[in-house]
Amino acid sequence: MTKILLCCAAGMSTSMVVKKMRESATNKGIEVQIDAIGLEEFDSHLAEYDCFLLGPQIKYKLNDFKIKADQAGKPIAVINQMDYGMMKGEKILADALAMIN
Repeated sequence: MTKILLCCAAGMSTSMVVKKMRESATNKGIEVQIDAIGLEEFDSHLAEYDCFLLGPQIKYKLNDFKIKADQAGKPIAVINQMDYGMMKGEKILADALAMIN
């Protein structure tokens, strides 16, 4: 099973994005685990997930987190701000899966 982790500052809007991504995965028959955490928890979850997405509000953390993700051999990216704001779960899921494949 593919595991995707979203990382954000507060978590409210990101949890809604996770919900939309899960709905899209279910509708497409894709077996995936999608979770969200606060940025302070990133290090402790690095080994557990296949890829990482950062909420646009913490894009300033990308360089720091990318070093760690690269060392673990895992892809990381910032979610497109427009997709995030419009809760485009299907698009964000597709982008995450493309990063893994």
